[in-house]
Amino acid sequence: MPADRTSPLRLGTRSSPLALWQANMVADLLRPILAPRDVELVLIETQGDQDQTRPLAQLGGLGVFTKSIQDALLDGRADVAVHSLKDLPTQPVPGLRLVATPPRGPVGDVLVSTRFNHFDSLPIGARIATGSTRRRSQILLRRPDLQMVEMRGNIATRLRKLHEQELDGMVLAEAGLVRLGYGDQIREVLDPVWMLPAVGQGAVGLECRSDDLDTQHWLEAVNDPKTWACITAERALLYALGGGCQIPVGALTTLRNETLTLRAAVLAGDGQRGIVDTHQGNWMHPADIGHELAARLFAAGARELLESRTP
Repeated sequence: MPADRTSPLRLGTRSSPLALWQANMVADLLRPILAPRDVELVLIETQGDQDQTRPLAQLGGLGVFTKSIQDALLDGRADVAVHSLKDLPTQPVPGLRLVATPPRGPVGDVLVSTRFNHFDSLPIGARIATGSTRRRSQILLRRPDLQMVEMRGNIATRLRKLHEQELDGMVLAEAGLVRLGYGDQIREVLDPVWMLPAVGQGAVGLECRSDDLDTQHWLEAVNDPKTWACITAERALLYALGGGCQIPVGALTTLRNETLTLRAAVLAGDGQRGIVDTHQGNWMHPADIGHELAARLFAAGARELLESRTP
């Protein structure tokens, strides 16, 4: 379905404040390139938006925040899907292609608290909220004494619940807080030595129809090659491990000169065990690095952890 070069380029996005920030950022990058053609947003409600009470792991299936936007691409309601890349499953969708990633934002996880400035100063039995199995597993691996509280909702909702439920702290992605102007709420950026971020965290992915070569051309113009190499390695790792965005896997890429280093952890859902390894190679072959690290993790016992993870 080739693009109409006269009508606005339609960006499909969720309507949450963070999703809108990301979509508007992408629109601002594309408008100078496409002018005089306009860019407009198409707001789409996803399964994850409709059900904000159950834990994500209980919603079932993959793509609870992305499938509805992909459907809008396939049926022609949108030309581009703007995804928080950490929410996008690694399994390809026939007829669609992930084309570009603008420069990545902060990748870390942070502690938000009204009572404590450092994770290590949390008292025994402190109540800490998160909606992520990956964060929960890494927190419990480091501090099995803490009480974990399931938390869903957008950032403003979570910050409100932090006060209403008198929680000791909450762990969130640094990028979302910074992008929405809540950076002053951050008490500590957690050390990636023990808190590895999600695959694709801090990155925005741009997807379009495979046969829409015009749109692919415009999206490639806003692609950041370094971000693309890093997320390609991370997503290749996750794909090789057989997982979507809800399995407890953390990954961190660093790129220096021509060497890309990928460090990853596969974790037990109950936080009792984790397997960590690192692999590196030439940044021009990022998928190979991800696949090879997955093989190393499997050799160290990762399959057992993934098969026994809690639902």
